[in-house]
Amino acid sequence: MGSISRKKRFGGGATVLATSFLATIAITSPASALTNETMAGENLYNNETCYSPHASRFKFHIWYNSGMGGSYRNIGYPVYDFNALRPGNGHAYPLKFCKIGASNPWPGSGQNIKNNAASGENEHYKYTARVYYSSGYKGVQDVMAPYQHISRFVNVYNENASFRWT
Repeated sequence: MGSISRKKRFGGGATVLATSFLATIAITSPASALTNETMAGENLYNNETCYSPHASRFKFHIWYNSGMGGSYRNIGYPVYDFNALRPGNGHAYPLKFCKIGASNPWPGSGQNIKNNAASGENEHYKYTARVYYSSGYKGVQDVMAPYQHISRFVNVYNENASFRWT
């Protein structure tokens, strides 16, 4: 009987632990389970980054021009520094606007995003998007609630260095 009591005690504890673990996953952002290197790699190399903005599963869209014009980039995960994404190979790479328009490139096509973006759109149903003036999610910011866009950044117009979901 002693062993049955121990099994019940440990079994109940495991259930509580599992329930609390699942609750933690449910309330954290989608990026929380990924490493910084994985998120950087996804933002750099995933095909979703340059799909048509409304067809991409990456729900934040940043544009070179005001009014969501010119070249764009879809971003799915936080970016600590637009100029230094580190996908795990020891090197830092800048995040760039998509190269669009082979014979007649769109404005901003292939240029670095850092200090070059003018507008943005958040298509996420749940999370708020924040674009920051400085790297490391610091300084003034422009904030977009779910399903909101900003036709011309107010605080970070052509002075933007990081992005994250909150």
